[in-house]
Amino acid sequence: MSADLRVFFFGDSFVQGIGDPEYQGWVGRVLAATGAGTTAFNLGIRRNTSTDVLRRCWTEIEPRVQTDADQRLVLSFGANDAVEENGAPRVDPDRTLDNLATILDGAHQRALAPLVVGPPPVIDAGEPHLRRVTELAEQMGALCHAREVPFIDVTATLAEDPIWRAEVTAGDGAHPGSDGYRRLAELVLAGGWHDWIAAPRG
Repeated sequence: MSADLRVFFFGDSFVQGIGDPEYQGWVGRVLAATGAGTTAFNLGIRRNTSTDVLRRCWTEIEPRVQTDADQRLVLSFGANDAVEENGAPRVDPDRTLDNLATILDGAHQRALAPLVVGPPPVIDAGEPHLRRVTELAEQMGALCHAREVPFIDVTATLAEDPIWRAEVTAGDGAHPGSDGYRRLAELVLAGGWHDWIAAPRG
């Protein structure tokens, strides 16, 4: 791992850690397990879709880039894409995949090693949303696999996780509390985070 490691986290309210009374979310907990020497930028925004992330990604990264640093990009979106509005998902699944592919292309061009975390389930959105977001996660995983980009699938596991479900149900129906985010962080860490961080850039 480089002495100057910079990690850019982009996504939605789950990336931002909404609902966590400890204000760490899964990102903060993953960073705590990563060790010292990491400069992290949590750039999650509530209600953001993949289209929103694509629109702002590079303009937000460029002022934070340091020449010769080891720079990494973590993406996690899709739950908002799959929300139904006016009888259709906010973002068509094919468009979500196109957005992901475009961001991954941009990361490659800029020598930013990417990692993708699948979209967490929104319990209060019901089974139709869960079906859409689960299928989307599978498609995102297949796209990442084809590009040799690490993908950590969390959707199905969290949908059945009693801690996640209980905290989301007790909260706003979408976001967990501290223990739920801790569970999500554990999945990310167990899904290959440390190997990805340790791998040489490029």
